[in-house]
Amino acid sequence: MSSITRPDRKGLPQTRENAWLSSPSSTKGENNLASDAPLGHESAAPLGRLTFISWADSCSRSDHTARELGGRSFMVYAAQLGSHPATIVAKYLLQWRRTSRILRRERPNTVFVMTPPLVAALPALWYAWRHDARVVVDAHTCAFVLPRWKRLLRLQLAICRRACTTFVTNDHLARLIEAAGAHATIVPDVPVVFADTTPFQRSRSLTIGIACSFDSDEPIEAMLAAAERVPDVQFVMTGDDSQLSHSLRQRVPDNVRLTGFLPTSAYGGLLSSVDAVLDLTTLDHTMLRGAYEAVYQGTPVIVSNWTLLRNEFPIGALHVDNSVESIVAAVNELRGRLSSLKAEAAQLRDMKRNRWQRLRQEIIDTVLRKDASAGTGRAAQARNSS
Repeated sequence: MSSITRPDRKGLPQTRENAWLSSPSSTKGENNLASDAPLGHESAAPLGRLTFISWADSCSRSDHTARELGGRSFMVYAAQLGSHPATIVAKYLLQWRRTSRILRRERPNTVFVMTPPLVAALPALWYAWRHDARVVVDAHTCAFVLPRWKRLLRLQLAICRRACTTFVTNDHLARLIEAAGAHATIVPDVPVVFADTTPFQRSRSLTIGIACSFDSDEPIEAMLAAAERVPDVQFVMTGDDSQLSHSLRQRVPDNVRLTGFLPTSAYGGLLSSVDAVLDLTTLDHTMLRGAYEAVYQGTPVIVSNWTLLRNEFPIGALHVDNSVESIVAAVNELRGRLSSLKAEAAQLRDMKRNRWQRLRQEIIDTVLRKDASAGTGRAAQARNSS
């Protein structure tokens, strides 16, 4: 789901069991104890040890947040058991065991845990109860809007009440958590840094990346139909296209290239090299990770016309209503405004970096310092302003 902040990044390869993304703060395996301080920041030692747990094969939000706060990010995912209902219990038990082993070894003062799945928070809460540690829940939007997770909303909110704070991407979700008596901190995005990038081989014509996960909230059919109407524009669609239905695959026009999952360096190179990134959702109150990943590389974006996204991408972006006609109009507008949109995207990147610096310090002061108390019921005032 390109729109929803979620465990996997569009375009990146599914990693093997016990393998992690190649970001500075991600460990490569359970026996590798190396870690790095966040780039450009002072040592986070006064904050104690920070461990990020994600029950996913990859999660760029966890990795980059860990890098920025001086923590270590662990991907805990039993890939060999897949996501089939028949294996889900065994999979969760195995991941619980691995999570517990990581926490016993790392002995963090604060555990950051990504939800969904909600079960991932349970070993973190158990560890915190036994070792007088803090838990920060990073609740991705799909926990609140996707039907399969929304039906577990009461459990999600119960978990939030037991955490010192819950990271969410927008004010709407923060109010929902506050109403349940929990503490929320709004973290719309974090700086995305690709340590190494592979040059992307592109044509000389206008080239647009499409950030996809081929999930139900993405208007794939409309994007393909729009691409067909502008045959002189090249589109590069990332993500696991095995999820693309046979009928839609038959309708992929000649000017759309399906890349499948890309290595991290190739994905970063693509975001930096294309003229713009198209990332759309049909669901409100959702953050487009592919879009903010692009903006942090100084690349303009075409995003859906939701209030949240207008606020988060006020410049360096074109907003569409997800219809074929609107997408085509945005592509044509991009042609005429490319230079100005690129300048705006660079300006927006600076605005987002400045906002993150303020938010990062607030997180350190109110959540992570050993004498800090996050309190309950008031969202941190990290609103969508720069």
